[in-house]
Amino acid sequence: MVRYLGRGWQALGGSRACALTMKMLRLLAIGLTLGAVAFSGLGTPPSWGKPADMNLSTADKQLLLQVARDSIAARLQGKAAAPVKTSAPVLQERRGAFVSLHRQGQLRGCIGYIEPIKPLLETVREMAPAAAFHDPRFRPLQADELADLEIEISVLTPLKLIKSTDEIEVGKHGLYLVRGLDRGLLLPQVATQYHWDRLTFLEQTCYKAGLPLDAWKDPNTQIYTFSAEIFADHPRP
Repeated sequence: MVRYLGRGWQALGGSRACALTMKMLRLLAIGLTLGAVAFSGLGTPPSWGKPADMNLSTADKQLLLQVARDSIAARLQGKAAAPVKTSAPVLQERRGAFVSLHRQGQLRGCIGYIEPIKPLLETVREMAPAAAFHDPRFRPLQADELADLEIEISVLTPLKLIKSTDEIEVGKHGLYLVRGLDRGLLLPQVATQYHWDRLTFLEQTCYKAGLPLDAWKDPNTQIYTFSAEIFADHPRP
């Protein structure tokens, strides 16, 4: 369930629901122009241990980007995306991932799974059209927007619950912050894009969660870090 609180979409328990419908109730969209994302699950996520190596080759990245674009194009044509066969084991591993869309330097949609609940190839195949047509902050993508659409994929490492904010490395880590039912997530590239220091990154993640800027100091607030391998088909300068 979600509701809009002015600062963004926030996960809730209870019976109220917004107009956004998804196959998975675990996929919830939250909006903020500073790198909009979606995350899954109402419960506190576990720490999944040591991050696994990405092992994504150039060919793997190209395939994922093509799958994302083809999935969006198929939806625009009212068709189901064609199945994709691959022998690359890494694409069959369960990974959290986000698909971000940009046009003319502006965000056009961003949705993904923070949890590794599906194989990476399947996650990208689902999240690309979700970002294009189901991000509640934007109207659904139109056919004439596809040609100049930039697709960016962020493949996530497992979440790590940190004990000290000194563990946060700006430029390397994304943040996922949880206090009760309030939660916020910002991808690693957001802090880099806006030239934030560690304190600002923490404050903006609190803001994303709809919490006071200093909520990260609360002992009841859990802070998770993660890294991401980020690649795009039309890199911005």
